[in-house]
Amino acid sequence: MARIAGVDLPRDKRIVIGLTYIYGIGNSTAQKILADAGVSEDVRVRDLTADQEDKIRAEVDHYKVEGDLRREVSLNVKRLSEIGSYRGLRHRRHLPSRGQNTKNNARTCKGPATSIAGRKK
Repeated sequence: MARIAGVDLPRDKRIVIGLTYIYGIGNSTAQKILADAGVSEDVRVRDLTADQEDKIRAEVDHYKVEGDLRREVSLNVKRLSEIGSYRGLRHRRHLPSRGQNTKNNARTCKGPATSIAGRKK
């Protein structure tokens, strides 16, 4: 099992898909990493050689991923809240912070509905 950036990649998936299991690496970044490392996208994770794994690890080290990226994002949100900006206020109230409407949707931000209109008790 390949372990890159502290994440165990799934053995049966293609490496380009497996790299997206790392926080901070999406599809296009995974393709760029593999191109720079000189590894084919069609190789399965279980078929990687140790040399290929080392090349991929070296390329991933150039990016901010996992713990460092999570820390940076949380500090950015904390900074917005502390300076009292509108976006920080929306984060503090667990509401959408990018201008979405909240009258009908935004259930994932607002949490589960506590009461249902018209329901008899």
